[in-house]
Amino acid sequence: MNSFRVKPLDEILATAEKHSLTRQLGAFQLTMLGIGAIIGTGIFVLTAEAAQKAGPGMMISFVIAGAVCALAALAYAELAAMVPVAGSAYTYTYAVMGEALAWTVGWALILEYAVSAGAVAVGWSGYFNGLLQSIGWGLPEFLRSGPYAGGSFNMVAFAVSLLITALLVLGTTESARVNAFLVLLKVAALTVFVIVAVPAAKTANFTPFLPTGWGSPLSGSGLGVLGAAASIFFAYVGFDAVSTAAEETKNPNRNIPIGLIGSLIVCTVYYLLVGYGAIGADGAQPMMVNGHALQPGSPQMAAACEGVHNLVCSKEALSFVLKDLGFPSLGYMVALAASIALPSVILMMIYGQTRIFFTMSRDGLLPKRLAKVHPRFHTPHVITMITGIAVAFFAALFPVGLLADVSNSGTLFAFAMVSLGVLVLRYTQPNRPRPFRIPNMLVWPICVGAVIGCVVLFLSLSEFTKYFFLGWAAAGLILYALYGMRNSDMARKSR
Repeated sequence: MNSFRVKPLDEILATAEKHSLTRQLGAFQLTMLGIGAIIGTGIFVLTAEAAQKAGPGMMISFVIAGAVCALAALAYAELAAMVPVAGSAYTYTYAVMGEALAWTVGWALILEYAVSAGAVAVGWSGYFNGLLQSIGWGLPEFLRSGPYAGGSFNMVAFAVSLLITALLVLGTTESARVNAFLVLLKVAALTVFVIVAVPAAKTANFTPFLPTGWGSPLSGSGLGVLGAAASIFFAYVGFDAVSTAAEETKNPNRNIPIGLIGSLIVCTVYYLLVGYGAIGADGAQPMMVNGHALQPGSPQMAAACEGVHNLVCSKEALSFVLKDLGFPSLGYMVALAASIALPSVILMMIYGQTRIFFTMSRDGLLPKRLAKVHPRFHTPHVITMITGIAVAFFAALFPVGLLADVSNSGTLFAFAMVSLGVLVLRYTQPNRPRPFRIPNMLVWPICVGAVIGCVVLFLSLSEFTKYFFLGWAAAGLILYALYGMRNSDMARKSR
């Protein structure tokens, strides 16, 4: 069996044409899908975690993470315009670097999409449970969080995951319309925050600017500016989900690059303004013990935060800042907007995961019956329901910080593979039409820069996360050897 067999681009396009989804999304909808996938738990919830890791230096962390994503986005735009089919990084890797590596990328994308959806659901549940308590309808403690956070089962996160899954089964157009409304609501909430918090910023709150230093990619602590960048990277994850909608996009050669780059630019501007406002208005110094910052999400951090009024201890960071500034009503409004709008991120993450599974199933690396399309709703309903149930249990049982970092590990791997894929195709197929093309003089700096950035951020994750990713990759290769290597379409053709 040849696990390094490459699926030609022309064959990928022909397969997609035979078993295609309905093209119904335009540039605006794609940009809204991208913004909907990006703006979410990262900025509404993980701002406090980034502040604990880097203090005011998290402003640099936002820039570092955004720069790595910008480089990767250009690589994604070139490949997505060349190969406008579902599957994202998995499909691109299959066409360039072979089946085994493509499977590994597809397996890693489960961490980016499904695990990420679970992380967002957990982050959202913090806002929603807070609202329920404020009106006297709070759930019992054991149903407000999972076992790692002092509870037993996060019922709210579980329920919202299943509701989003049902919406996705009903249809892509309906999902996109709901998503566009939720995106506008999120942007409105962030705009209110920026208008109030940025003018209230005080220079004194930015001192010391680097209380935990730059951090080291090899320390394994996950602290410092680089550690915060590795975590806050989660706040940018999602722009590549636009590429998973390629088969359902009208004029994908034009609209996919617009959706990818446009959504990333909008979100980066908002993130920098929100980060500046949060730090400047309320302060963001980390909790220290004996001169060392505590690990966010650890029992020690929880004990230190007991009864302490500090941004880094808040599960509702933006609402927390507005209340501290004397605008409790606006704080509740932002919390309400987050509670209503964050499910759009869950929607986009589950959507992206199902389209990747759909493509892998169509290629024979997963059972073909998973790619079955509903005759009425025109959606891959079988894999959507399986994915949604898995996400619901992730969200019910695990904490947001752990899920976010695990998600980042898979995402960084996929981004690096896409960037390498652009370089390989420039060498192996230089004359293939490229509707969106990185200028020749910039392609090496951009793609190599993206790979180096991904490696540095991956090494800046915690030791647990790095070892978990390696174990996950090994488990995926075993599954590939047992099923995909023998049952893929490419394997059948070679017999």
